[in-house]
Amino acid sequence: MNLDTAKNKVKSYLGLHYKFIYRGARNQIEEFEGKIIHCYPSIFIIETDNHIIKSFTYNDFIIRNIKIVL
Repeated sequence: MNLDTAKNKVKSYLGLHYKFIYRGARNQIEEFEGKIIHCYPSIFIIETDNHIIKSFTYNDFIIRNIKIVL
């Protein structure tokens, strides 16, 4: 998957409610639900159900540090 494909795929999920799995540092796994609220040229923004704002790069999506569970 290249960067343009990742951007288009993430943009297709914009505004819809999903479950996300984030693999952080030292193999810590965080699961949360929310929706993608903005897509910018380098990052995308997720608002969780608890109204916490999180940002991720498209590279995180490409290398599967952030997964979108349908």
